[in-house]
Amino acid sequence: MEEINNVEVVPCTESDYLKPFRVHYNQNGTKKSWDFMRTHDSVSVLIFNTTSHCFVLVKQFRPAVYMCEWEKAKKQPNEKTEEGGAAEAAEAATAAESQEGQPPSEGESSSQGPPFSAGVTYELCAGLVDKAGLSLEEIARQEVLEECGYDVPASKLKRITSYRSGVGVTGSKQTMFYAEVSDDNCVSAGGGEPHEGEFIEVVKIPLHEAMSFAYNERIPKTMGVIFSFIWFHNNMAPKYKISTNV
Repeated sequence: MEEINNVEVVPCTESDYLKPFRVHYNQNGTKKSWDFMRTHDSVSVLIFNTTSHCFVLVKQFRPAVYMCEWEKAKKQPNEKTEEGGAAEAAEAATAAESQEGQPPSEGESSSQGPPFSAGVTYELCAGLVDKAGLSLEEIARQEVLEECGYDVPASKLKRITSYRSGVGVTGSKQTMFYAEVSDDNCVSAGGGEPHEGEFIEVVKIPLHEAMSFAYNERIPKTMGVIFSFIWFHNNMAPKYKISTNV
């Protein structure tokens, strides 16, 4: 998953997933403008395996996360050299400018930027709402099958809630579901659709470690994971009479 090379950052002039716009408007007599991105809505699924009493998550490399970490690492030399004198600070600034927009290659990642594992995140099984004619439940069912390998009827998916994500940039809506599965429902290893360029690793988090996992800041994860684990603790854990280790 982390065998990544030939990284290049270029302007995004056309995309099937992101459409940038600028909106102008007046608010309380003040003229304002805001840049936003039009994207697809999405679904996510909290999967709980009742056979092994564990949550089923996915793990994958996210370029946007990695680039944020790379930008952060790029600024650190400036911060360290400020105490060392103006000459060293200027030298560091020049080096940073020469690397602007040029992320490290695989061979350079250890010395000039974070390892590519910094871009690997734990997430709920999820997917875009981009299939015409399918209900949200049916789309969620397909994602569970493709990404995690469990065949679950759409009627067995419990809707948790829906919410807006990335409200400062996108404002798209994500609908979260809950699915209980057993080992009997597992029909494949999952891993996503290779022909779509997906490289997904299926991971299991034991129920008794869930809340410690959720609040461990050293583990990169989405807010959906944290929220869904809390939801499970409040709504489902009493059913299994097992501590979620809060």
